[in-house]
Parts: sequence; structure tokens; C-alpha cells
Amino acid sequence: MKHEDNQKKGFEGLGIEPAILKRIADLGFVTPTPIQYKAIPIATGDEDVVGIAQTGSGKTLAFAIPMIQKIAITKKRGLVLLPTRELAVQVEETFNKVAGEYGLRTALVIGGIGIGPQVTKLKAKPHVIIATPGRLIDHVEQKNVSLSDVGMLVLDEADRMLDMG
Repeated sequence: MKHEDNQKKGFEGLGIEPAILKRIADLGFVTPTPIQYKAIPIATGDEDVVGIAQTGSGKTLAFAIPMIQKIAITKKRGLVLLPTRELAVQVEETFNKVAGEYGLRTALVIGGIGIGPQVTKLKAKPHVIIATPGRLIDHVEQKNVSLSDVGMLVLDEADRMLDMG
């Protein structure tokens, strides 16, 4: 299906719950990008998704929407790993814009800032942990968080994380 066809259908028909559809419409999102159109219906099911798209193509919503829905249904936790602090901050902002008013709790777990507030957030059992690998490893090793209840994992910019080691 061509992207032009997406414009006619919008986000309806992608398997998105009505409350989330309303929220993304309220935020001004009308037409799914190609990555959103292809990934959301698959990710809201029980299949794994490997998505490749350019920066600015809407990847964050393509994984945030299915993750928010799955968390609501399964009561499992979401984990998003990113290569940089800056990207992690942007992703957390997107999650909070889409689902913050519905009580979604996030924990931003990144280096370069104090660990104390992160421990507090992790102890509060956030629905989604948004982290850089190094700081997440620190918290796991210090037993500040268990990842046993993670039901959905996103490796955003996995190629960059592999390049970084």
C-alpha cells in the first residue's frame, strides 16, 4: 500500500485503541508515516518488528503506541534502549505526551545525571523504562531494578549502539 493511501485512512484501522487514537489526534497527528503504517499493526499483535527508517520519520510513535497498548493489556513493563542521553530524553517526552495523562509512569535512566532520583523512579515501578545501556547495567548490577517483568523491548538506533560497543 502506498503512503498516499495512508493519508485517506489515517491512524484508524491500525489496531490502535480509541483513547490513544483520540490522544494522537489531539496532538495533531493525522496521517501515519510509512514506518508507522507498517509497524503499528504488527507490533500491536504478538509479532516482533524490525524497522528501519530515517531520523524524523516517526519511528518513536511507531513503537510507543503499541508499547502503551500492550502495557495496558498485559500489565508488563516496557523497556526502550537508546544509544544517547539526548535521544532518550526525546523518547520519554513522546511517551509522556501520548500517555502521561492516562497515568503512564516512565523512568529515564541515563548517565550524566544523579543516580538517586533514578532509583526513586525505578522503585515506583514505572510502566516504561527508557534507558541508555551503560546506566541500565549499573542499576541492574546494583539491584535497583529487575527486568523480569519486561514484556516489550525496543532497541532504538540499534546500529549506533552496536557501533558504540
